[in-house]
Amino acid sequence: MSSKKTETESDRLNRIIAEARDDRERQEKTYRGRALKMFPWICARCGREFSGKRVRELTVHHKDHNHDNNPPDGSNWELLCIYCHDNEHSRHQVAEWYDGTGPSGGQERRHGNKPFASLKDLLKKKKS
Repeated sequence: MSSKKTETESDRLNRIIAEARDDRERQEKTYRGRALKMFPWICARCGREFSGKRVRELTVHHKDHNHDNNPPDGSNWELLCIYCHDNEHSRHQVAEWYDGTGPSGGQERRHGNKPFASLKDLLKKKKS
């Protein structure tokens, strides 16, 4: 009976190894897998190096922000750590709010404080 148990354990281990290999092959076909093969494991912004389990902290950033634009040469990608990637996207969101292309089309204000609202009128009075 112990040989049957060993065979079952052996089959289980073989199945786990086969699944891990299949997962790795699937990942290598994704743009993330391809980018990790193409580029050094260094954040393009802060320069931190990654290895081992920490590689999961590297993300693939699409330079033109179009996730469907994945050229085979990787020219639209850069590897960014999760912190720099979040910063990159939040910078663009803030810029959209300022130029009026954000979700509300610039109609919604973040706060009600308008310190220079009457400045134009004050300057006109001073000139007169």
